[in-house]
Amino acid sequence: MGLEPLFQAWSYFRRRKFRQCSDLCSQLLERPPGEQEPDSEYTVFQAAWSLKTRALTEMVYVDEIDMDQEGIAEMMLDENAIAQVARPGTSLKLPGTSQGGGPSPAVRPVTQSGRPITGFVRPSTQSGRPSTMEQAIKTPRTALTARPITSASGRSVRLGTASMLTNPDGPFINLSRLNLAKYAQKPKLAKALFEYIFHHENDVKNALDLAALATEHAQFKDWWWKVQIGKCYYRLGLYREAEKQFKSALKQQDMVDTILYLAKVYLRLDQPVTALNLFKEGLERFPGEVTLICGIARIYEEMNNISLAAEYYKDVLKQDNTHVEAIACIGSNHFYSDQPEIALRFYRRLLQMGVYNCQLFNNLGLCCFYAQQYDMTLSSFERALFLAENEEETADVWYNLGHVAVGIGDLNLAYQCFKLTLVNNNDYAEAYNNLAVLEMRKGHIEQARALLQTASSLAPHMYEPHFNFAILSEKVGDLQRSYTAAQKSEEAFPGHVDTQQLIKQLKQHFAML
Repeated sequence: MGLEPLFQAWSYFRRRKFRQCSDLCSQLLERPPGEQEPDSEYTVFQAAWSLKTRALTEMVYVDEIDMDQEGIAEMMLDENAIAQVARPGTSLKLPGTSQGGGPSPAVRPVTQSGRPITGFVRPSTQSGRPSTMEQAIKTPRTALTARPITSASGRSVRLGTASMLTNPDGPFINLSRLNLAKYAQKPKLAKALFEYIFHHENDVKNALDLAALATEHAQFKDWWWKVQIGKCYYRLGLYREAEKQFKSALKQQDMVDTILYLAKVYLRLDQPVTALNLFKEGLERFPGEVTLICGIARIYEEMNNISLAAEYYKDVLKQDNTHVEAIACIGSNHFYSDQPEIALRFYRRLLQMGVYNCQLFNNLGLCCFYAQQYDMTLSSFERALFLAENEEETADVWYNLGHVAVGIGDLNLAYQCFKLTLVNNNDYAEAYNNLAVLEMRKGHIEQARALLQTASSLAPHMYEPHFNFAILSEKVGDLQRSYTAAQKSEEAFPGHVDTQQLIKQLKQHFAML
């Protein structure tokens, strides 16, 4: 006795076997339209059609809340800027100096936009908001590829091409021939169809038309359709219209997801304080909601208020003690606050939870070294090299091994490690800088100068190459170049005392001329 085919397809869907579900629904749809289902307003044909649209959607579904990558077009041609020179602490474009007593750039590396590197890679944490087009083009797209994102819609278009693969005869639903008004009057079918058009076909315009007709049919009382219209507006870059829809949906039905969507709109409009207030209001209605607390922590982290961010991440762990992002961020914060033993406990916790990747062993190796547990250091780095999935990850491990070699005084090993870093990743500015320092110790002035110039052109946001170049130039008597480089160093890290002293000395030299 076999299962009834539609029930079998539904069973496949429940078990997330979407390909089998879709194939079985296709067989049902090839039969002549059958009788009406008992106790249902739909025929078997309609039920199979609806189930297939849902299965195809689930195959390419990406959660809109977390998928947020700004492309060069969105960052540099942003028409939604409210204030070009925002007050400190109110804008993500100008994160400002470390506000809550967090580690300075001398201790904790920063991204191009001046924010400290976080302990967890999220969409848009790598790039920040570059100030010039040249910088935007140089900014890597994610932690994995070196290409910048040209447009945020680019990724969505590639997701949409999946529709061509699902059916050899062409797309499953021909959108140009659909009568959207007819489907809008059938709420159950309309919702499945909307998600198919939005996620699978990536046709935002048709999805918006269907959502507008459906919300009109529901007499503007269905909050779900308002959220979907808001999502369409957000994808189209109409942030103020999206804000209105999400606010209207929240009045009808208080939902955590809607709060997260609305906060995304405010962050894109560069209004982090409004987003923070929204999250805090949401926490009054949904106390202990992890996603809202985590949202607050992320914003504080982006605004360079590290100590407050760490407090909120600790609140996240009180509610959910297996939250990987919170554990990783608190661990990295302890490491850069000169507490490697405590950071080690957090990274060990991740290992116990089953996280098993190159980055984790890399961090464990560094924590063991700085906590003076030397027996575990090299074995952790060996495991990290074994687990590295691409050349960028391998380069990170060799770079950190170079630091370990410097720490134990083996400068030849350090030299080899930094060379291996550049073999794996030719754009590694930090490795160029450290190699230059080693070349200076050997007395190779010209090589050191060339390496430092390469490092400063690859990473203008780092102060170290500029400062080292200034010191080197001052030693060989090139005071003008030294002064220029020292000014760049001060611009990158205004609180660096050594740079300020060097500028003061150079000014005295110039005054004596």
